[in-house]
Amino acid sequence: MFARDIMNAPVQVVSPDATVAHARNLMVRHHISRLPVMENGVLVGIITKKDIAYRMRKGEPAWRRRPLDRIPVGVLMTEHPVVVEPDTGVREIARMFTKQNFSSVPVVEGGVMIGIITKTDLMKSALVRQITWPVGDVMEDVPVVTRYHSLNHVISVMRERNDKVLVTEDDGTPAGIISETNLAFYEDEPKIAGVMGKDVTIKRRETADGVRGSALMAVASVTAGDVMTSPVLTVPPGTPVPDALVMMEKHHVNSLVVMENGTVTGIIKRDDIIKEVAK
Repeated sequence: MFARDIMNAPVQVVSPDATVAHARNLMVRHHISRLPVMENGVLVGIITKKDIAYRMRKGEPAWRRRPLDRIPVGVLMTEHPVVVEPDTGVREIARMFTKQNFSSVPVVEGGVMIGIITKTDLMKSALVRQITWPVGDVMEDVPVVTRYHSLNHVISVMRERNDKVLVTEDDGTPAGIISETNLAFYEDEPKIAGVMGKDVTIKRRETADGVRGSALMAVASVTAGDVMTSPVLTVPPGTPVPDALVMMEKHHVNSLVVMENGTVTGIIKRDDIIKEVAK
């Protein structure tokens, strides 16, 4: 299979002068995660959910920050994106995604963009259907935060690992999951009125002698618990990859937490499948 066989067309685009608010609205309306940026008919960049999500980390005083939605797309976009031609092979594209950490690539013919390929499009490849081993063979470990961690901490972990994070309860069970989508489309307000900046009592894990203590913890204005998606979809490690893919498609997700005997052992993601295709 080639790029032309799996690409999406026509492509929603945005100008570099458009606001992030406009870009986010387009992404929500068309259920997409990135937008090529066009100026005078020329592809000059691409903006993704990740670009928007990571910008939400607040490293300066509020009075100095420009509201995210008012920032021009040209400020956040990646300039001069790598492109492929229509006859580029699917395995070669999978290798590009894996080695260069791409989430999409525009398809250009004769200098004109005719489509775009995303990770979702790669899953249409016949090469994916050849992967039949259990998810335990291809899963990876998953970074973890608690529901009380701040938004800044969550983004720091996601950037360090270039990954989504699992949110756990005090006893280590899954409470939710946070992806770039959660951050990119989150309205920057606490969901629970009256909690912002307050001290709340949380339960600690049991000690060696079986005693559970309590502790006061100041809750940040926006925490992991505010932005996470819940409940978490899980599978056992013996689940065949094709069955996991069916479950992902049914629930419109791109990852599943792997659990065995009530314990989180890893996560199986669309990215893990793409790595197998790239081999």
